[in-house]
Amino acid sequence: MSVFPPPFPVSETIFFNRYNRFSTKKKNTMANEARPCPCDIGDRMEYGSLGEEVQIEHVKAYVVKPKAPTDKAVIVIQDIFGWQLPNTRYMADMLASNGYVAVCPDFFLGKEPWCPSSDWSTFQDWLEDKKPTNINKEVDVVLKYLKEQRGAKRIGVVGFCWGGVATHYIALQYPEVKAGVSVYGIIRAREDCYELKSPTLFIFGENDTVIPLDQVTTLEEKLKDECTVDFKVKVFPNQSHGFVHRKREDVNPSDKPYIQEAREDMINWLNKYM
Repeated sequence: MSVFPPPFPVSETIFFNRYNRFSTKKKNTMANEARPCPCDIGDRMEYGSLGEEVQIEHVKAYVVKPKAPTDKAVIVIQDIFGWQLPNTRYMADMLASNGYVAVCPDFFLGKEPWCPSSDWSTFQDWLEDKKPTNINKEVDVVLKYLKEQRGAKRIGVVGFCWGGVATHYIALQYPEVKAGVSVYGIIRAREDCYELKSPTLFIFGENDTVIPLDQVTTLEEKLKDECTVDFKVKVFPNQSHGFVHRKREDVNPSDKPYIQEAREDMINWLNKYM
């Protein structure tokens, strides 16, 4: 199975100059609706991307197509650092290299994403008009686009951090979505957050300070009691928040096996249900 997209040269104009410094001192937030706390940007991938930017009604989006025609598509949902983050586009390209049309919409609708240099004590104010559980209008638009313009009959969703919360939300709201992969994102502040409508894989890191293990344990126990569709909760040893898409294998050799395994789990889950 080909997990990674083919090599692609970095453009001379690198995406997002404001991400030039790794954020080891500055802390940011998200991924846990109930108790947000600091969230590092991690390693910035200087990556040129394989797709194109399009306008889908009121939503801008990055779209990348696989080599062969397909009726399968995946919505890739950004983290707090926005839809243009090279790391997230790399994940979209990875999905396309595995046979899916991948679309990464700008769920912030042109509003500035969180910046590593920002004061995270202001995060709640920044988040006020960017709730990951207030995205139905945008999801509806993207689903319509994938069905009518891309011929998609089977649609899944993958999200990271902020997008992991959004993925969890979509899995509760859209039974037409065939599969979801929520990567270090979790909804806690609603009673029906365990009544999934779509088979969902939840991926977490053991050392994630954003989502403590007691919350992960509660999620799994409640899903066992209340969920009627297939689900899986998987915790990766020694991993911190963002390890699946914000850590580079070449500079984190001890984490490389877990990064690769999590990405393979993501692809395998989608393949199983789509």
